[in-house]
Amino acid sequence: VQRDADNTLEGENEGTTLQAASVCGNLNMVELLLANGADVNSQGGVFRNALQAAARAGSLGIVKRLIVNGPDVNAEGGKYGSALQAVAFSANLDTVEQLLTAGADVRAPGGKYGSALQAAAYSANLEIVKLLLEAGADVHTQGGHWGTPLQAAAHVGNLDIVKVLLEKGAEVNAQGGAYGNALQAAARAGNHDVVKLLLDKRADINAQGGQFGTVLQSAAFFGNLDTVELLLDRGADVNENGGSVGTALQSAASKGHKDIVRVLIENGAELSAHGEHGTM
Repeated sequence: VQRDADNTLEGENEGTTLQAASVCGNLNMVELLLANGADVNSQGGVFRNALQAAARAGSLGIVKRLIVNGPDVNAEGGKYGSALQAVAFSANLDTVEQLLTAGADVRAPGGKYGSALQAAAYSANLEIVKLLLEAGADVHTQGGHWGTPLQAAAHVGNLDIVKVLLEKGAEVNAQGGAYGNALQAAARAGNHDVVKLLLDKRADINAQGGQFGTVLQSAAFFGNLDTVELLLDRGADVNENGGSVGTALQSAASKGHKDIVRVLIENGAELSAHGEHGTM
């Protein structure tokens, strides 16, 4: 590095030169920059600091090296809110352990996924979910794109993670997030086994929330026939109105799902029901 080179210069995305080297996993470059005075806590860029950048890359060696220089392991900001959330999303168990050992706050809020636990649930890494829970992660934490860790796990369809979260006391009917609740998130994605489990755990089958209003409307809109039939068998209100489309029948009809339209009509769906798009 030349004497007059600015190794803290910020770029639009990577932030500083040290962050750029960290997110690329270039340990030799990180060593060189640190040896020439790069500030390990310099802020900026999409990952906010070098530690979060290295964590997102899942680079254990760089994370260890940065920690030697005394970074703030709980620095807030950036796409993932914290280094721990970034590495939970990248699904690198060893690096999660390293950050926890260094004092990372397992309950730190913020970032795209609201918490490290929600990020781990969304990335479908059971071992990291278990580790975070053992370290004191709050299973009820609200925030982020999915609202709760349970909703994130339900959407990606990881039955084992859903079971673990429920065993740890996750509220099956918690509201919030992109799809209103865990049941609607699972139904939207066609995760039939998760839908069954949530119903067995007394999820409210007619709960309102999210873009589509109810779980039946969501399943109907996305063409998940098996889930529609299951919901009807479990007592879903076929004529419940709400959400962006109106009724389950309108949801199915708007997407051309003839088999679902037929099943809904056979189960008492009203052709004259009013909703976002008027009547059938």
